[in-house]
Parts: sequence; C-alpha cells; structure tokens
Amino acid sequence: MDQTSMPARPAAQPVPNPAATTLARSVIDQLSKVILGKELQLQLALTCLISRGHLLIEDLPGVGKTTLAQALARVLGLSFQRVQFTSDMLPADIIGVSVYERNSGDFRFHKGPVFAQLVLADEVNRATAKTQSALLEAMEEYQVTVDGQTYALPQPFFVVATQNPAHQIGTFPLPESQLDRFLMSMSLGYPPASLERTLISGADRREVLDGLEPSLALEDFLALQRLAPKVHLSDPILDYIQAIVAYTRQSPEFDAGLSPRAAIALGRAAQAWALIQGHRGVLPEDVQAVAPAVVGHRLRHRDQTAGLTTTELGETVVGAVAIP
Repeated sequence: MDQTSMPARPAAQPVPNPAATTLARSVIDQLSKVILGKELQLQLALTCLISRGHLLIEDLPGVGKTTLAQALARVLGLSFQRVQFTSDMLPADIIGVSVYERNSGDFRFHKGPVFAQLVLADEVNRATAKTQSALLEAMEEYQVTVDGQTYALPQPFFVVATQNPAHQIGTFPLPESQLDRFLMSMSLGYPPASLERTLISGADRREVLDGLEPSLALEDFLALQRLAPKVHLSDPILDYIQAIVAYTRQSPEFDAGLSPRAAIALGRAAQAWALIQGHRGVLPEDVQAVAPAVVGHRLRHRDQTAGLTTTELGETVVGAVAIP
C-alpha cells in the first residue's frame, strides 16, 4: 500500500495521572482535619500553590484564614514565617535590613521573614501602601534587593495573604498592581452549623494543627508543579478562556478588563485543577471551577452599590460567557 494512502494515526490522547491525583487527595484529607467543611476552598488553595501562584484570602476575622495558611505549610513540609501587618510596619520589617558590624567594618544583611518557602502576610491591608509594595518584587521576581544587592528567595516560594473586609476600621485597600500579583483570591465563610458544633465541642484547632504530618515530600510537591503545565489545553478550551477575557474587556460593567497576565493565570490554574481531579486534559468545568477565584479580584464593577464579593463577581463573568 502506498504510504500516502495509509490512514492517519489518531492523535495521542493525554492520560490522567492517578499518582498525582492520589498525592493531591492526601493533602486535602490532611487539611480537612483542621479546616472543616471547606472542600472547595482547600482544593482551590492547593491548586494555587501547584500553579506556583500566591493566594489572597479575604474574610472576617476568626473564620480560619491564618489556620489554613499554617496548615498548608505543615502538610506540604514548607518552611513558614508569619508577618502580622500593622499600620506602623516598615518595608525593612518584611525583607530585612543591612546592619553595620563594628568588628568587621562591613554591613551585613539580616534576612527578614520573607525568606521562607511560605510566608503568611496576615491582615496585609492593615499596612500602608509603601509597606505593601515591599512584597511586590518578592512575589513577582522571587528575589529582594537591598542596598543594590539582590538576594534570591527560597524555592518554592509562596505568599498567602489574608485581609479583612475593606469596610473595617484601620484598613488600606490593596492597589491593583498588588492584587494582580495574586493568582487567586477566595473567602472561607462560616462553617455549616453541624461542623461548627464540632468546632465548639471538639479539640482545639491549634492542637489539631500541631498533630498534622507532612503529606508530601518536597520532591513530590515539586513534581506536581512540573506536571501541571503539561496537562493538555485544547484549542476549544483556549477559545473559552479567551472568550472570558474578551467579555470583561468589552462589557460596560467593568472599569477595565482582564490583563494578559490574568489570562495566563486562568490557564495555569485550570491545568492544576484538572491534574488534581485526574482529568485527561482541561475541561470546561475545570475552567469554571477556578475562574471565580482567578478573575474576581482583578475586576472592578462600575456600579459600586452592587455589593458583589470578588467571588460573586467572578461567578457573574463565568455565567455570562457561553462555552464555545
């Protein structure tokens, strides 16, 4: 038979990675021992870190924002530092400072708390814009510069920031440039009544947190990070992502549409979510699952009286765009 007349071989289909799904499930199960009844939020948080992104958690005090960040570091076996942001905090309190040492006659850099694999920026919007901006280079470039000297941050490196609602006393809104550095933003909300009863009558959350064991070796976690970008993004899925982005740019409801950085973030997050779910490639429901957390905090509704949360804003966008 002439080679030109032979039927074409079907294109190789991507296959699920059951080992990756099992590893991700073990992390979620461990986190669920501390954060009760929040399966979706736990999966989103893990998706964000596998996507090499930073996470912003906005909610009322006392719902578990700080506990979630601590649990993520413990379960993933990452070094951890917590920074409590206040109105009088200076950038040097985060990145460190050079101190003159008389014995050597030189300045020596003393590293700040940002030099950890997972940094909790607690109540980040209680600090001034100048201090908030100290995180920008670290979050974007994975390095800090002090007195003309550049210092690399540990790898992997994540910022999990918490913020209280903007209407609370003593808060400073995060600028758009800072918000865009966060791959995802989400809220935890109140637990279901039955699980809140367990929280009231059960063991102290700090004791449960202390009892958590790392679910992954660092090599396994880094392997998940390497696998996520390899999850197949088909042309129809790329069309869908671009349709979502185009809608925000064309809709009169928003002050400005999503940036190319946001489009990239949406694709990366959808790939990581699909990996966790064990899908053969990114499906439309994978995009829909992560889109509210990825796009909501990057948009500003023209109607300030609408009162939509960032998650609700993202859900509105997803609901308005048909799957191609």
